[in-house]
Amino acid sequence: MELHVTETSKANGVAVVRLNRPGRGNSWTTRMNAEYRWLMESHDLDPDVRVIVVTGAGRQFCVGADFKALDHYAGAKQDYVESTDAQVLGQPGYGVRPEFDHEMVWHWGLQKPVIAAVNGACAGIAVALASFCDLRYVVKGAKLTTSTPRLGLPAEYGLAWILPRIVGLTHTMDILLSGRVLSAEEADRMGWCNGLFDSETFEAQVMEIAANLAATTSPIAVKAAKRQVYAELLSTDVGEAVENSKRLIGELMKSPDYLEGISSVRDKRPPQFAALASK
Repeated sequence: MELHVTETSKANGVAVVRLNRPGRGNSWTTRMNAEYRWLMESHDLDPDVRVIVVTGAGRQFCVGADFKALDHYAGAKQDYVESTDAQVLGQPGYGVRPEFDHEMVWHWGLQKPVIAAVNGACAGIAVALASFCDLRYVVKGAKLTTSTPRLGLPAEYGLAWILPRIVGLTHTMDILLSGRVLSAEEADRMGWCNGLFDSETFEAQVMEIAANLAATTSPIAVKAAKRQVYAELLSTDVGEAVENSKRLIGELMKSPDYLEGISSVRDKRPPQFAALASK
């Protein structure tokens, strides 16, 4: 796919996907969604990629949906659900569980960890995108808002489901009912962030975390843990979670990664884990 509103790079097992409309605050469009999904699917299938970092060009992450698109729906007779469902898009992360085969939730079906590097303003649909990533690192001083109550809209793209599970009910009601602007520091206190970094070192620190994940963790073990967490988030049976973990331990103990992990600890050297063989 030819990229117009995103860009990507790859090094040391880490792929960077950058939302790239800096003159428009990296605002979200149909084209960006198509490119983003295509890139994420490509990197998820690439054996050379072990971690994916999502960030924005310039000094903003994504200011939400492009206002021209929002304005279009204000006067259009076209149904929003029908128009979005009619789009032909890549299907990254699909086929793992039916619950994951939806917009934004598909991040959970990816094999590899996804880090949202929120390098600036994050609003609307971008809050949902970052919330469905596995890890979130935010630059100090960034502003975040769902904005929808101030546009006459409901909580979008699963935020009413995911936010209580990240920051709790009390903070979620504050965020979603007010639509107010939160600072990165406040979002961090709520538990939405995995870490805050200064702007001067932000990208370097996030890339260091990503590179460390890529270099020191077993891809098959990370994939299994990610699948466990999100599947069990949908389950109410803790006993089943325990039994499932025992089954996975038995399976992974038969993998080369387990032998390599044990050997590397014994030999006091960095592990050399193989790439994922297939999806």
